[in-house]
Amino acid sequence: MESIKSETRWYALYVRSRAEKKTQKLLEEAGIESFLPLITIVKQWSDRKKKVEEPLFRSYIFVHSDLKDCYKILNCFGVVKFISFEGKPVPVPDSQIFAIKNYLDDFDGNDIPSEELYEGELVRIKSGQMQGLVGRLVSIRGKMRLIVHIEVVGQSIPVNISRSKVEPF
Repeated sequence: MESIKSETRWYALYVRSRAEKKTQKLLEEAGIESFLPLITIVKQWSDRKKKVEEPLFRSYIFVHSDLKDCYKILNCFGVVKFISFEGKPVPVPDSQIFAIKNYLDDFDGNDIPSEELYEGELVRIKSGQMQGLVGRLVSIRGKMRLIVHIEVVGQSIPVNISRSKVEPF
């Protein structure tokens, strides 16, 4: 008889809609390490603005567990199923979890851009590790990401940066 290898890995769970936070809390109480990537954004209603925390991926939670805890996880309130392929839960590479955590560290949904930026103009980085550097805005990626070329030692280095960290020079 074959023995099942005991190995903890990251897995993605599909959970009930709008039950992500409650499900994560219950998983943690059950002793299952979980990760629910949350972002803080500014929501605007007709009468007010409010900062709210929302899941980065709606209806998904990541768990770091061994598959021997599969039934314990599936019996937790809100959990619908493991994300699987051909009936087997698919592990999420550690590098992807790390990338999501890095993205969350850099995400700034609180800052609504006040001034307009245009491709080709000079911009100054106003916060972060590159604070004070000046570069040329090369490309605008969506509403909140920019590609800025910064001159260093005669070379132009492209930097992918959050819109909230840049201002016109």
